Amino acid sequence: MNRDALINTIKLTKHFFDTSTSKLAESDSGFAPKPDMFSVAQHVAHTAQTIDWFLDGAFGAGFDMDFAKHEAKVRACTSLQAARKWHEDSTSRLLEKLAETGEDEWSKPIQGQVMAGAPRFSIIGGIHEHTSHHRGALAAYQRLLDKVPAMPYM
Repeated sequence: MNRDALINTIKLTKHFFDTSTSKLAESDSGFAPKPDMFSVAQHVAHTAQTIDWFLDGAFGAGFDMDFAKHEAKVRACTSLQAARKWHEDSTSRLLEKLAETGEDEWSKPIQGQVMAGAPRFSIIGGIHEHTSHHRGALAAYQRLLDKVPAMPYM
């Protein structure tokens, strides 16, 4: 495990997400292509919530599998600004945990039914992939709003 590489992965993941969604405005918060789909704000909130879910799963009480509860919390988010704050706070908590927790702790196996036996640092890959998935969905939303998403890698 290389902690500096993991920290860099999370920083880049956040940067790419923020850049590629930067054309979205607060006025876009409630947009969803269909009524049952997540809105713009809810996509960002869900992405933030999943960072928390992975961190709690690896270091807390385990992965909370009450997805109805998670979805209800995300669906209650109606502000892109609030969702972005949640995402910022979740990323900050993860980066703090990476910085303050020794590599031996990050290398311990995850307990429970999700990622069982994998080293704790495996959550970084899960967070990266999940965030990338929602970054792509939000790029499609921007196109539907007649916006051109910013190139994430610039």
